[in-house]
Amino acid sequence: MRELARAWLQRQCKATPGASRAVLFLGDPDRGPFAPQGVWPEGAKASPALSEGAEFAMSERRGLVRKVESGEPGPQRDVVALPFLVDGALWGAAALEVRHRPKNEQQAVLQLLGWGLQWLELVIRERTSRREMPLVPVVETLAAALEHDRFQAAATAVATELATRFGLERVSIGFRQRGETRLRAISHSASFGKGSNLVRDLEAAMDEALDQGTSVAHPPPAEGEPLVSRAHQALAARGNGAVCTVLLTDGDEAIGAVTLERGGEGALSRETIAVCEQAGSLLGPVLELRRREDRSILAKAGASARGELEKIVGPGHVGTKLVTATLAVVLLLLAFMKGEHRVTADATLEGTVQRVVAAAMDGFVLEAPVRAGDVVEQGQLMAALDDKDLQLEHARWVGQRQQTLREYREALAAHDRAQASILSAKVAQANAQIELLEEQIARAQLLAPFDGIVVEGDLSQSLGSPVERGEVLFEVAPLDAYRIVLEVDERDISDVEVGDKGQLALSSLPRERLPLVVERIEPVSNAEDGRNAFRVEASLEHPTDLLRPGMEGVAKVEVGRRRLLWIWTHKLVDGLRLRLWSWLP
Repeated sequence: MRELARAWLQRQCKATPGASRAVLFLGDPDRGPFAPQGVWPEGAKASPALSEGAEFAMSERRGLVRKVESGEPGPQRDVVALPFLVDGALWGAAALEVRHRPKNEQQAVLQLLGWGLQWLELVIRERTSRREMPLVPVVETLAAALEHDRFQAAATAVATELATRFGLERVSIGFRQRGETRLRAISHSASFGKGSNLVRDLEAAMDEALDQGTSVAHPPPAEGEPLVSRAHQALAARGNGAVCTVLLTDGDEAIGAVTLERGGEGALSRETIAVCEQAGSLLGPVLELRRREDRSILAKAGASARGELEKIVGPGHVGTKLVTATLAVVLLLLAFMKGEHRVTADATLEGTVQRVVAAAMDGFVLEAPVRAGDVVEQGQLMAALDDKDLQLEHARWVGQRQQTLREYREALAAHDRAQASILSAKVAQANAQIELLEEQIARAQLLAPFDGIVVEGDLSQSLGSPVERGEVLFEVAPLDAYRIVLEVDERDISDVEVGDKGQLALSSLPRERLPLVVERIEPVSNAEDGRNAFRVEASLEHPTDLLRPGMEGVAKVEVGRRRLLWIWTHKLVDGLRLRLWSWLP
């Protein structure tokens, strides 16, 4: 029994994609004890997860699919376990550790494990009892199907195994698709002409058996009900004396057929037909699984769509029908109901006037009582430059003017007109120089140009540092006059027009919605953060005292009423349309 268990595990794990470890527990039927009779890979030990899965399957007598919680790095794994039942008696359980996969694929692995246990049951039945029907050919044929991962190879191997086992001229396998049977494999042949007369005759014989729902043979066996066998007679007329078609079944559904051809005279024996019928009931699910796995992605998607459609229009599946009807009603409402279409854009708050306070001359910072964020009044001192040199120069010129005035009076007293004219010019020069120095001294005091807030500039950490003439020291914006700058994406700019209204939500005031009106659209785009955006200016209808220049938020501009479905999908549709156009030659 141990050799049988090891051989079965090796075949089963090779036929199961992603299998890494497996164990088979066997014991006396319904009595036990049940112990591991085979472990795969050879020499390995059954992991705790596998043992727990097998014990659960034996105690509950049902299948198990459970995720392995190992806590170790690496791909996730699942444990798949099934009890091994023979005529209702518990003989043990099998457990496999496979890579984690979606729920529908987990069920496929569970089904594949069930087929493998059916094969093991046949072997045990053959060894423990002597029956009239030989089961070894069925087991060997099933093993040939499980050894191949691809459908075409598995179907060809099954056809060749049956032909060799029973000494047949040719064995053909076909599957029914959309009401028609298509030939998929012929024994001892890797390829065949799909449009040949032989292929059409084989497919007609398979259709004849599938339409009647039972095996059809020509010549028929001695006993049994008469059946329509014209297609089989036509096929036999090609030179093979006996033709028989048995069904491939998956549960209660006939999914395909196997046509057997033998040369010589006389009908196929009833025993041979019975063995092939038994093989068809076991091979059907295995080959169908291989066929489904071998389909292209588009074919799998189409089959899945057809399955869902059958749930919608076929009997049962009330929940699916209810969900579908709800979605259909919602889509209809979205397709016909209209709503306000809003263009969303990032927004920044700016002052309508932003005045620069710059250094009027070269000098050194003496004091700076304000900095960015302070509110100032018109005429308030913002910063002062050191004016000691200017004061000294001013005092020198004042003294020189006084001295020149005394000399001018003395010249007038002496009636020296020429000297008086010269001194008068020097007095005028001194006055001009004094006025210039007074103006420079006044400009050393940097005053606020109007009531507002300091947007930029901080000299509090730069006292005593030099500044150059024309250097920007502060920027001041008013507190009662703002504009909003919107960065509108180029895909939406065509919908925005001057005069459109909207709302602004600032990051610092998320609960308030400030009404706005679009006033200006700049015709040139700017590339920012990998996208093109147009600058749109808007004004606030009702400014509040809480606003400050530099605040950021999100603005939504109302551009008209549109259908709700269009509002939610137009960007995606436009993007796909542009991408498709770029791909076309």
